[in-house]
Amino acid sequence: MPEIPPTKFNGRTLSRRTLVGLAAAAAVPAGTAAAAARSTVGGERLGRSGTQVGSGAPALPSTNSLAWVVADADSGDVLAARNAHQQLPPASTLKMLFADTVLPKFKKTQKHKVVAADLAGMGGGSSLVGVEAGIMYTVHDLWLGVFLRSGNDAVHVLAAMNGGIDKTIEEMRARAKQLRADDTHVVSADGYDHPGQVSSAYDLTLFARAGLQNADFREYCSTRIAEFPAEGGKTFQLQNTNRLLGSYSGIIGVKNGYTTNAGNTFTGAAERGGRTLLATVMHPQYGYDEVYKEAAALLDWGFEAAGEVDPVGVLAEPVSAAGSRPTASANVPTTENRASATPSGPSGLAGTAAALSALVAGGVLALRRRPQPKAVGRRRRA
Repeated sequence: MPEIPPTKFNGRTLSRRTLVGLAAAAAVPAGTAAAAARSTVGGERLGRSGTQVGSGAPALPSTNSLAWVVADADSGDVLAARNAHQQLPPASTLKMLFADTVLPKFKKTQKHKVVAADLAGMGGGSSLVGVEAGIMYTVHDLWLGVFLRSGNDAVHVLAAMNGGIDKTIEEMRARAKQLRADDTHVVSADGYDHPGQVSSAYDLTLFARAGLQNADFREYCSTRIAEFPAEGGKTFQLQNTNRLLGSYSGIIGVKNGYTTNAGNTFTGAAERGGRTLLATVMHPQYGYDEVYKEAAALLDWGFEAAGEVDPVGVLAEPVSAAGSRPTASANVPTTENRASATPSGPSGLAGTAAALSALVAGGVLALRRRPQPKAVGRRRRA
């Protein structure tokens, strides 16, 4: 591979945050989903690099994110995508998988008195809702903390109720496999940055689609304001950090995230005219609000294009209880054949990892611990 200038990859200037995110995505242990081939689950075109859009489509909006997907939540048609299966750090959007895994296990009225051990092991700088030892919470309270404030403390308490963090992570990995989310490798239950923790725009869209089929998940991700218990029987107000809630027509949810490595990530769902669309955006290279602007623009495009554009793939159906998978099609799956192709083709991640090794030698990634901007909400780390 030719020598790469310190801040360029394949002739393209990369932001410092982009380099950090790509480095984290490349650091996946051998034998995980980041092996030498990019997945083609959902169709061969979804395994390709770059933007994929079918014939008959209106012009796509301008984007600067590394990866995104626009899909019909009901039919599963992927209307357009960019680097759908590229493995990147997911930040708190991974909490959708946590909810898919744990939320059905407890009644929302169930109560739990938090002890100090429930809150052990959270990463420094974690986003917190304000859970305190000694206070009694309902499961409903804790899920509001997860969805509205992306509280890692609420995640840890629910994981403790579920038998512990390690058990929960193993169950999340199993749930990801069941959902056909083969790009995802879970290391933390809350999305906090760890080496090798990755997902993809495709997988995050699968998590959102599965979650929205649960009425409680749908309620929590669409709640804008709620009261949360505090010491002495008092409460304080939570406001959802999803900036499209209340500002985008038809918005349902779902989940946003931010860490130093992942940059901003977001999956949004909106409904208009009886059609529900999903848009996932990962790692805009500049602009704090860009993740929301791009998601809104992609949803607008999707509502215009739906029914007119040929899909470039589908959202895979979950593995059945018996463990069987749909039969595969060599081409883009149709509505009648909701199949998933097996992983094949060259890996974009492998080439990225090699390129980043040169950048590391130049010391570029030493900037990964730079201070975060102090805008409202930017202290969040997962």
